Parts: sequence; structure tokens; C-alpha cells
Amino acid sequence: MNIKIAIDGPSGSGKSTLAKNIAKALGLVYVDTGALYRTVGLFAKRCGVPLEEASKVVKFLPKADLALKYTEAGQRVLLNGEDVSDLIRTPEMSMYASAVSAVPAVRAFLLEIQKKMTTEGGVVMDGRDIGTVIMPDADVKLFMEASAKARARRRYEELCERGDTSTEEEVLKDIIKRDSNDQNRTVAPAIPADDAIFIDNSDYTPEETLKVALKIIKDKLCRTL
Repeated sequence: MNIKIAIDGPSGSGKSTLAKNIAKALGLVYVDTGALYRTVGLFAKRCGVPLEEASKVVKFLPKADLALKYTEAGQRVLLNGEDVSDLIRTPEMSMYASAVSAVPAVRAFLLEIQKKMTTEGGVVMDGRDIGTVIMPDADVKLFMEASAKARARRRYEELCERGDTSTEEEVLKDIIKRDSNDQNRTVAPAIPADDAIFIDNSDYTPEETLKVALKIIKDKLCRTL
């Protein structure tokens, strides 16, 4: 199926889970763009760039080689040949991702990588500005919503499974801060596309969210045929 599906929304809204499930259900390629920004954030930290001075990572970007690899276990992200897929899934890297994503040079650096992925067949891509910047020609654009408390609970549970010691209160604080950073940045703010369809999944299970999304996709594609 050669269709393009863009999924945007705030941190913890279930974008990645939904995108993976849609890709599996429809036989599409899944691209987690957030992983790319988290990887640049990890790269920035390794280069000694403080979180509050994220723009300084720009001078190091020529030394960063990012790539996505698809395995039976799903998408993996490589930084200079090293698989960092697990290292980037921490609250600290979440904040670094938000910080570097506000840097125009970083967005330009990743733009070509992301756009190239949209030309290689059917794809489901999730992030903050997929429907507005990366894939404005997507066949279906979804914008995920959920309360900050619901998103913090989900992220907290994920972190607990990984052995992270962050408290739920700390996770909620980070999510609220990241929401503000993402929505108010001057470059490609995290806002819905004009033609995006909203899904509030605060009280939905992943399975229920998938069911709603697949119906939206089916209805939207049928109207365009």
C-alpha cells in the first residue's frame, strides 16, 4: 500500500505506539523521527554541549552520522555506527531532543534524511511537525492528544520497565516543560496541520486507539478515491 500517514502530537501521546501498530496493520514502513532528534541530543551531550546551550551542537554536526536500520525487532537508530536505540530513551534525552529541535541548523540537518524516507514507498511517520513540514502531502494526517497526567503516567510506566528511577511527578514536570518548549519554538512549532484529524486517547488503550485510527484512515482514503 503506497500511502503516506503523518502522526503528530505532544510527548507521551502514544504517537510511536500508534504509528508502529498502523504500519504493522497496513504493511507500511514506520519512521520514528523523534528518535533522530533524541540521537542528536545524545550526540550533543557526548560533545560536551550543555542542555541550556543546545545551539552549540551545530559546529559538531559534520561529525554526526545518523542512520535508521530496520530489524525483526523494529527500527533501530545508529550514531556513527553505534546502536543507541536504548540509550536515547531517557527523560534527559527527551529534554535534549526538545532543545536541539529548536535549533534551525539541526532541523535542516535532519530534514533531508526525513524527506528521503517519505519517497521510498508507503510510510507512517510520527513526530512534532510531520504533517506541517516533513510530509505536508500526506494522505492522512492525525494529531494525537491526551492529558498531561495521562501522558506522564504512560511515560512513567515505560521508564519503570527500563529500570529508570524517575518519579511520576518528575516525569509530569518534564512533559509540561517540553510541551511549552515544543509549542512555542519559532522554528516548526509542534502544532497540528490545518487538515489534521484529532484523536484524544487519554482514556484509550493502544488497541482502541488503533481501531479509531484505522477507521479514520479508511474513511479518508475512501473519500479521496
